[in-house]
Amino acid sequence: MKQRVLLAEAKTPDGGLLTLNEHDGRYQISLDGRELMNSFVSASETEMGARVAEALEDCSAPVFLIGGLGLGYTLSAVLKYLPADGRVVVAELLPEVVKWNREHLRGLNGALLDDPRVTIYTGDVAELIGQKSLSSYDGILLDVDNGPTAMVKKSNKGLYDLSGLARIQRSLRPGGQVAFWSASGDRPFEARLNRVGFEVEAVPTRAYPGAKRFQYFIFYASMPESEPTSEPTSEPTSEDAL
Repeated sequence: MKQRVLLAEAKTPDGGLLTLNEHDGRYQISLDGRELMNSFVSASETEMGARVAEALEDCSAPVFLIGGLGLGYTLSAVLKYLPADGRVVVAELLPEVVKWNREHLRGLNGALLDDPRVTIYTGDVAELIGQKSLSSYDGILLDVDNGPTAMVKKSNKGLYDLSGLARIQRSLRPGGQVAFWSASGDRPFEARLNRVGFEVEAVPTRAYPGAKRFQYFIFYASMPESEPTSEPTSEPTSEDAL
């Protein structure tokens, strides 16, 4: 039986230990021993990227923002639908993960980082959302931490509160779409999306092709064909979250 091989490790901003391992041709990224992603369990990331990119396939020179490089499956799916004049910005918090993709994972999806349509931003994706320019992106895909429940960096939860969602909305062009990967369903999160004016669909998804059950969720939220709403000033009440 083949042994699991530790390829690399890095510290997260909150002091956790992130590791890249390989076992029998499969790659895994874990945090403090808890698996975050696996190259065999990648169907949900691929589905998320493909659905949003395909829906926006007719856009002229579309611009996408991907939050979280991971093992590169979301990026791979988007590039399959992206025209030659399109562009993808991939924001990855940890420079080590970018390095792992270029070195250890080049045969997986890492070679895609050299695609001329791809720009890598090493830093917090929140820094690119709603900060300097409005209506910047046709599609935003966020696979950050475990979804609304932050694990790698506690401040990531700011992407999923009302003010964070309003910033995301202002960063989308009219008719744009955003997708959020989540390890589980989250009705209060759906309520917050609705509260800032998104049209939301929560879609259960399988971890790998042929899986007998739906393990994860992807929240697809679309922008109305009008100007974004103003930023809410308070969190939803308990009634809003139900």
